[in-house]
Amino acid sequence: MSISRRKFLGWMGAAGVSLTVGQPALAAGNKHFTGYPESFGVLHDTTRCIGCRKCEEACNKVNELPAPERPFDDLTVLDNKRRTDAGSYTVVNRYDDIEGVDGPVYRKIQCNHCLEPACASACFVRAFKKTEVGAVTYDASVCVGCRYCMIACPFNIPAYEYNEALTPRIMKCTMCYPRLMEGKLPGCVEICPKEALTFGKRYDLITIARERIRKFPDQYVDHIYGEHEMGGASWLYVSGVPFNALGMREDLGVIAASQFTSGALASVPVIAGLWPVLLTGIYAVSKRKDKIAEQEKRQAIKATLAKASADAEAKVAKALEQADLKNKRLIEVEVKKAVEQAKANNAEEGS
Repeated sequence: MSISRRKFLGWMGAAGVSLTVGQPALAAGNKHFTGYPESFGVLHDTTRCIGCRKCEEACNKVNELPAPERPFDDLTVLDNKRRTDAGSYTVVNRYDDIEGVDGPVYRKIQCNHCLEPACASACFVRAFKKTEVGAVTYDASVCVGCRYCMIACPFNIPAYEYNEALTPRIMKCTMCYPRLMEGKLPGCVEICPKEALTFGKRYDLITIARERIRKFPDQYVDHIYGEHEMGGASWLYVSGVPFNALGMREDLGVIAASQFTSGALASVPVIAGLWPVLLTGIYAVSKRKDKIAEQEKRQAIKATLAKASADAEAKVAKALEQADLKNKRLIEVEVKKAVEQAKANNAEEGS
């Protein structure tokens, strides 16, 4: 979508969003959050998507993700259905053999940036936040790695860095939040050659989507996916085929995830408060085990040295005893020789 930087910055200013310091809002699990009316979003028109994977390439570059095993211009990867992972914030899938449709249909998959995010409602340390611009962001510095967000997300989006042993993170699309703060478009939107992705105010995107459906009723399904699903999302879809034919869930209803988790998360402040205590206790137990192990090690070394010393003393005493005995025998032999020699000398003198 072609949007001037001045218009974009004007939007941000009108929305009351700071371009230097973000003011994130928490999507608390036990409070109803109606969303930010001036927030932004993206509309994905699957009828325009050609499966070129340019969006994947831009996402990879913007977020400085590791290079894929196969290049982005290799479209054979579309032969298999994929999901986002720790190294891919977005993927494009191809759907073939859809009834009544000639040729394949493509869908881009990424975080839908729900108005009331399930990931945020399930996170008791508030690592996820719904920001005023519409993006759902993640703070790795407070994450404890419980992965409840992965279980809670109805779209199966958050991915865990299992290959990072020391500092694993939850990885997902951020709607290019840092770029939004600079007045730039999300990378995928900026690069799309067919304008299958449209960025703008969420309410404007809904208007655009409704107008397309109204003007081309034979081309579109009369539904905007994400307008109401799970309380609504900042990422919206329009399609020419049923959404379930594109692997999208149609059983989610319109109730936000936080409505289901409010009871379970009523004790979250207590849990969050006890978490440092628990970690401290675990650390103390670990240190105590280390201390006891060190003491046992020292005692074992001391006992070994004492035994070795005792054995050495016993061996020395035995050696001395054996030496004394040998010396004594040598003396006795020498004395006997001397006596016999004296007797022989006396016998010679007498004769």
